[in-house]
Amino acid sequence: MRMRPDYNLNSIFDINDAELLNKGIKCIFFDLDSTVMQSKSGKFTEETLKFLNKLSQNFKIAIISNNCKKHYINKIEENCDIKIYSNAKKPDIKVLKQACRDFDINEKEAVMVGDRPLTDILAGKRANMMTILVDSISKDKESRLVRFVRFLERLTIKK
Repeated sequence: MRMRPDYNLNSIFDINDAELLNKGIKCIFFDLDSTVMQSKSGKFTEETLKFLNKLSQNFKIAIISNNCKKHYINKIEENCDIKIYSNAKKPDIKVLKQACRDFDINEKEAVMVGDRPLTDILAGKRANMMTILVDSISKDKESRLVRFVRFLERLTIKK
């Protein structure tokens, strides 16, 4: 199936960086809301920042977000040194391809990490990247409706 991720993990913190290095990965693209920060919070947790800093020792890191609110993206950029691509319109792949050009890598050297099969994973697959599906970083704070929608969306992939 086209949207089936290469890895299906509980969270970003379960990413095995040694395994990615062994597979030739040079760059990790993360979705923003619900993947590396609580949706609409505009804030990274200390744990997430430490994890991203650790990864940046071996990989180029960027955030690819569908969020198009400039003030929100600016607020996040003020709190981190990570390149952020906003208004990506995933599953469109134009921004993913541009990010690869900006980092001087080919798509096979990148992995797309996100919490949504129909946007993040589909975009990564369409761009010929490795993909990692994670559960929401703030799943314990999400409404029952959001959790139900996530459940339905995950029915589109088979573990």
